[in-house]
Amino acid sequence: MSAESHEVHHDGDHETMSKKRILQVAGILTIITCIEFFIALVCVPKGILPIQYANPVYIVLTLFKAFYIVAYFMHLKFEKMGLILSIAIPVIFIIGLILVLTNESHHWVDLR
Repeated sequence: MSAESHEVHHDGDHETMSKKRILQVAGILTIITCIEFFIALVCVPKGILPIQYANPVYIVLTLFKAFYIVAYFMHLKFEKMGLILSIAIPVIFIIGLILVLTNESHHWVDLR
């Protein structure tokens, strides 16, 4: 029998998802969630931030959280650019379609 050595070559990208990195991303998600709760429970009821400005802030903060979840916990950050684009571009078009249809629906309601 011959003694063969099997070497495992890692790409190097997945090695950055260490326990420290996972806790760091979880901490960022926790901070963003605390900011959302602070806005919803303190700023809006006391009139510090009007609701028409609070809603876009919620959307932006939620998109940041979605980025971190998809990039790190679903490992999309470590994939090839072709896979990332094949997922990201349709999502961007779907979000744009939702925004256009929402605007159009308000137009039809205003016609009545």
